[in-house]
Formats: sequence, structure tokens, C-alpha cells
Amino acid sequence: MKKIVINKKFKIIAVAILLALVIFLVTFLCIKGLKEEELELSSYKMELSYNDESKVLTGQEEVTFVNNYDNMFTYLYMHLYPNAFREGAKNPIVASSDIDSAYPNEASYGSIKIEGVTKEGQPLNYTIEGEDQNILKVELNEEVYPDEQVSFTIEFSTTLANINHRLGYGNNTINFGNFYPIICMYESGVGFKTDLYHSNGDPFYSECANYEIKLSYPSNLTLASSGQLITTETTNDITTAQLKGDKIRDFCFVLSDKFSHASAKVGNTVINYYGYQNDNNINSSLEVSAKAVETFNSMFGQYPYSQLSVVKANFLHGGMEYPNLVIISDDVSSEDVAYVIVHEIAHQWWYGVVGNDEYNHAWMDEGLTEYSTMLFFEENESYGEDFDQMIDNATTNYKTFVRVYTNVTGSVDTSMDRPLSQFNTEPEYVQCTYTKGLLMFNSIRETVGDRKFFKALKDYYQDFAYKNAAPADMIASFNKSTGYDLEGFISSWLNGEVVIQ
Repeated sequence: MKKIVINKKFKIIAVAILLALVIFLVTFLCIKGLKEEELELSSYKMELSYNDESKVLTGQEEVTFVNNYDNMFTYLYMHLYPNAFREGAKNPIVASSDIDSAYPNEASYGSIKIEGVTKEGQPLNYTIEGEDQNILKVELNEEVYPDEQVSFTIEFSTTLANINHRLGYGNNTINFGNFYPIICMYESGVGFKTDLYHSNGDPFYSECANYEIKLSYPSNLTLASSGQLITTETTNDITTAQLKGDKIRDFCFVLSDKFSHASAKVGNTVINYYGYQNDNNINSSLEVSAKAVETFNSMFGQYPYSQLSVVKANFLHGGMEYPNLVIISDDVSSEDVAYVIVHEIAHQWWYGVVGNDEYNHAWMDEGLTEYSTMLFFEENESYGEDFDQMIDNATTNYKTFVRVYTNVTGSVDTSMDRPLSQFNTEPEYVQCTYTKGLLMFNSIRETVGDRKFFKALKDYYQDFAYKNAAPADMIASFNKSTGYDLEGFISSWLNGEVVIQ
């Protein structure tokens, strides 16, 4: 056999070429991965002004829609959630049993009015649609293909009802949740999701976006908000705040002339607690808020935002989550306030960072959030809650619900995965999404063991951060992390086949 001799110079050249090729491939893959991670997001830039006498917020909203879908668009649908509060709305915003606690004085109404829609100064055609005037359809006057974007401006005014709700004013606070037009979620093969506002649960579903807000309000009021406060300036008794929120799913703010504020820092996040003046539990509420962030950072993964505000407010339910801000009802008893704070902060991970369709799959965030709350108290025994007893109490409550409903109506639907509109009562919604949801996650933990279960939660958080997960996504993620095929197991819980003894 002939011996082939490769000289030293050729060896060096060959190695150099190979090394360059490896570097090129690694760099290409890294850039490709980086681009996938840094997907360009849609954005909302707003100039807002609040008049406390008229209880009206006027706004100019520049919407930039980035088409990250596989479809071409010539129009967009946007939610008009404030119209759920208008007089004559078909769908009730509160259950009949909550009317007295919702309205501090008498029946009151609010709405949103679209004053105009323009693109580059030219008017765009728009219509108010939906069963309850809940949808704004904007004609784009152009075709927007995948990876393209389009910007337009909406002039609007939102009038507040005198109601203790996400959106409205009470005796102590002025709440601005879901106050502006927001793009409806689009699902390939389904279309735009235009579900109605509903009194059960949280009827929301949105993409993460970037926000820039300029907000003017009377200077006697204190502001708590989503995003990060950049600057404030006060002139002639009007304060103007510049706010910025990157990669957040929604934007909310609360105003009050009664706030007293305290803060702490956990890792890279400043925790703000806004209580009322002369409150005795501000420090203890701040402490549990900080401990919740610290615990969930360790348990699920780091909270990615620089601030989180926990805000006491007029609200008929226990609490409500928004990005970087959670509302805690001032009607919550001192014995329950820690639990409510922890629950709402857990939502920062489940729905805030990892999103889902809360209208059609409420168990995904509520069940996991309720179980995460119990995990907090299991991890932090000094708060005096016994984890096993909490699971026993949840089991008893659920079984009582099933027994009572069966005795009264002859049957009960125990399925979990259904739209909010298909839960006949609020107790049915709570028991099937919160209580049964937490019991399902505890059952998964008992099946796969602690190590695999907590790994699954961390992986799920990492894989779906800033995205929306469907039930199939969660199941696939848990299957991959645990090595178990949990599809049939979880489906039996969701469709009501599981009987809890």
C-alpha cells in the first residue's frame, strides 16, 4: 500500500479551516437561537390623562402590530373590555350574589369610547362589533405578511364606574385594569379569540408586548403601576409619569390619595407594598410579599422583572394579578391576607410570564397557582400553615361541593377544561379550576415524585417564558421532564372521569 505523506504546512491549514468551520457553525447556531429568543414583539405607546372629577381617562394609543404568525392580515380585532361595564351590557360583570359588595353606593356604569383610528395621520375604517360591543375591528388598508409590522393610532376615552372591581373607582382607590384597546389573540386554524367578558374568573388572553406610557394625573394621588417608573414631573398640581414595561402581557395602574408605601429588594427585584395610611400590617404584608418572590425564584425560576407592586385596593374578590402588579382586596381579613398575597404573586409566574387562555383553560393558571401557594406554605412553615391539612381541607371542600350539587340538581359537571361561560355558578368555577386543579397537581407530584415534579415546573417555566401554553403544551412539557406519559392521567382529571374519594 502506498504511504501518503501529509506535510506539516498542510496539516496546519487543514486544522485552521476545520476550526474556522466549527466557529462559524457555533456562531450561526447561537445567532439563530438568539433570534428565536429575541422575537420582536408588538408594542403599545400611550399618552394618558386622568381627570378625577369626571372619572374619565383620555388616551392616545399607538399600536405597533408585529406579525409573528404564519398568516397575512388586512384587519385586526381588539378587545374593548371597559364596555362590559356599560349600561345595558348583556353579560353581567359580577355574580348576583356579589352585587352589594361590588357597588359601594348604587348601580353605576362605565364604558370606552373610540374617538378615531388613524395611520400616518390618515383615518382608518373601524367598527365596534361583538355581542356586547366588546370588539374593535380596525381595517389596516394594507396586507401585513409574516415578519412585517404595521402601526396605527387610536384615540379613546374610558369612563369609570363606581364599582369595586378591576376597572372602576371605590372609596379608597381608582383601579385601571384592562382599560385600553388590546389586540385579540390569534390562533392559527381558529382565528381571533374574541370571547366575552364574564363574571366567572379572569376572561383574559394576550401576548407579551412592550409598553411605553406617559400618564398625567392629579398630584394629590399616589401611583402604583405595571412596568418601571422612569421619571415623574409635577406642574400645576398635575403629575406626569413616564413608565416602561418590556415583555409584559398587560398594563395596569392604581391611583389613591390614601396610600402608604414601603419597599424591599429580593435579588434584582424591588418589592413595593402599597397599603393605606395608618395600616398596621404594612411591614408584615411587605415581608410575606418578599418571601413569596424569594421562594418562587428558587422553586420555579427567577422573576425576570425589576419591580413588583403589591397594592391594597377596593376590589370585590380576594385579589387580581397583572404584570408587575397585584391587587389585594381591602376586604380580605387579616387572617387571610398572607394567603391572598402569596396566591397573587404566584400568578406572576403562572399567567404573567407563562401565559395561557384564561377564558377557556382557567385551570392551567388558577390550579397551578393555588397549588404553588400551598407549596409556599409547605416550604415556609413559620407561617403556621400545615400543608397536609391544607390538602385535606381542599379535598373535603371539593367532595362537599360535589355532594351538595348532586343532591340539589341531580348531577354535577366536574370537568375542568371548559370555557368560563360553561360554569353555571361561581362556586362551580372555583371548585373545578382552583380546588380540583390543585388536587390534580398534587396527584401528579405523588405519582412522579418530588424531584421530577419540581424539575417539571422549572422546565415548564423556562420553556414557555413570555409565551402562551395550551393544555397539550403543558402535558408534553411535563412528559418530557418527568419521563412519564401523563396525557391519559391528566385528561382523566380534566374531563371529569376522576372520582375523588
